[in-house]
Amino acid sequence: MTITSCNKNTGNQTDDVKPPSNSPYIYILGIAQDGGHPHAGCEKKCCADIWEGKQGHFTTSFALIDPENKKYWLFEASPDIKYQLNMLKNHLGEGYKKVPNGIFLTHAHVGHYSGLIHFGKEVMQSKSVPVYAMSKMSNFLKTNAPWSQLVDLQNIKIRALREGFPIKLAKNISVEPIVVPHRDEFSETVAFDIKIASNRVVFLSDIDKWEHWSQSIKELVKDVDFALLDGTFYDSGELNGRDMSEVPHPFVVESMELFSDLKAEDKSKIHFIHLNHTNPLLNKKSEQYKNLIKEGYKVAKLGVLN
Repeated sequence: MTITSCNKNTGNQTDDVKPPSNSPYIYILGIAQDGGHPHAGCEKKCCADIWEGKQGHFTTSFALIDPENKKYWLFEASPDIKYQLNMLKNHLGEGYKKVPNGIFLTHAHVGHYSGLIHFGKEVMQSKSVPVYAMSKMSNFLKTNAPWSQLVDLQNIKIRALREGFPIKLAKNISVEPIVVPHRDEFSETVAFDIKIASNRVVFLSDIDKWEHWSQSIKELVKDVDFALLDGTFYDSGELNGRDMSEVPHPFVVESMELFSDLKAEDKSKIHFIHLNHTNPLLNKKSEQYKNLIKEGYKVAKLGVLN
């Protein structure tokens, strides 16, 4: 894969929407599932064109940016973090630190935390970067190499998250974890309820089927201004040779059916994210993408969330 001028040949063109003047905002850095797009070992057409030079997609992550205080926080430490930090540097300009003022982790699947390794002595040799994580996720990092070395050498500093206890980052910014059902082999899994001035954003990249959750996702969508929701698989036909019940994300077609009776203004809040490399929504020319947009939903894209 060609890498030119510190930019990887992957990731959609960023949205040209300008950020709100001096107000905090979210900047999307990636929308793909853990393996990114293209995906290792994939020889299907969905990846073949990307290997040959067309644009792909970074792994899911975003920054919460506070221009007034010149701070930013990452949500997820993805395998593409070095490119995403460079993208942020180009976007933010002068006055911001090279490393985030904090990193919020959802769970211990590789696309969500493995980028932490870049803060270690072999790469950036960072000093006490705050990493916000739930108890099992924190224990996973503290007791498993090479992540434990980051803790021991104080490259990162674990900050505890607890459900029901928001973290106040600034006078008008808070982040609260919400535990959700998922394949929790090594840690619990959380969504994040983010309050930014007068706006409320929910980030829910990974969950088992909606009916497995005690909360109503429809009511949550109605209550927020933006909903970044699990769109990993479009439908049941994407993983040939694998049992889809082993990765029981809600299919986008199931979500669209569930949300079908929402008002248009509520549907427009929904931005599907964390898309597997097989997901046709990664292709804006696909019939599936066109239909989803026609129905009033969105696919997350790089740049300012709007």
